[in-house]
Amino acid sequence: MKIDFHTHGKLAKHLPFSPEYTNWLFNEAKSSGLDAVCLTEHFNTLGFDEIYRYIESNSEKLGDLFVFNGLKIFPGIEIDIAEGGHTTVIGKMEDIMAIWEEILPFSENGKFLPLRGLAEKIKKYPVIFGAAHPFRDGSNIPYIDKENLKNFDFIEFNGKDAVLSRDTEEKVYSFANDIGLPVAAGSDTHQALQYGCIFNEFGKDFSTAAEFLCLLKNRDFEIKLSETADFKVKSACILKKALKKIHSLGGDYVSVLTSEK
Repeated sequence: MKIDFHTHGKLAKHLPFSPEYTNWLFNEAKSSGLDAVCLTEHFNTLGFDEIYRYIESNSEKLGDLFVFNGLKIFPGIEIDIAEGGHTTVIGKMEDIMAIWEEILPFSENGKFLPLRGLAEKIKKYPVIFGAAHPFRDGSNIPYIDKENLKNFDFIEFNGKDAVLSRDTEEKVYSFANDIGLPVAAGSDTHQALQYGCIFNEFGKDFSTAAEFLCLLKNRDFEIKLSETADFKVKSACILKKALKKIHSLGGDYVSVLTSEK
């Protein structure tokens, strides 16, 4: 099973949820060759609950995941921490929504929970907890004390960062090895061109968070970085900038993508 650990269903946090845009993203993810994605939407994105209700209402349930037009979707959430940096949580829908509701009071900059406080809340649920793109500008995750870092289940090797900074892979693996955690891949895509730049290939299918975590801890998968990752990431960055500009000028960026004309 080919799965991307870090994806989004919206173009940007401040934009309203668009079912048409989300449909386009999921269909493109499947077309790119992915079997599954972890939808790790920002906890302070506009319409967080809307997107998950939409998926729940328009998919078939399979274990802890949802099947949307053939694409398997694990619910997830991306959460900022006070130290600086992002984390991702993956699990079943009810746990993700419960976590979201619990941390809503800490969703503004200046109110973010520190890693230790966040981990205390996260660890009450049977979910998977990851350190997202730890070497991206603004992230101080590598400087957090080692015992605190062991709250994570994995360290993310981010496809965008791998392209924009060539020493990312070496840094991530050295960091993860020092803590004793596995490395897993995520694209952090908000737009379809970035799908497939990096993904994890498991030798078997799975549909529950428990199976997912077991395979992750056993390192029973391979990370694949596409030969065209550079083109995918740079094209996606240009597309995102263009679509946001269309929106800021009062245009309909969704129709630009989905219209047949």
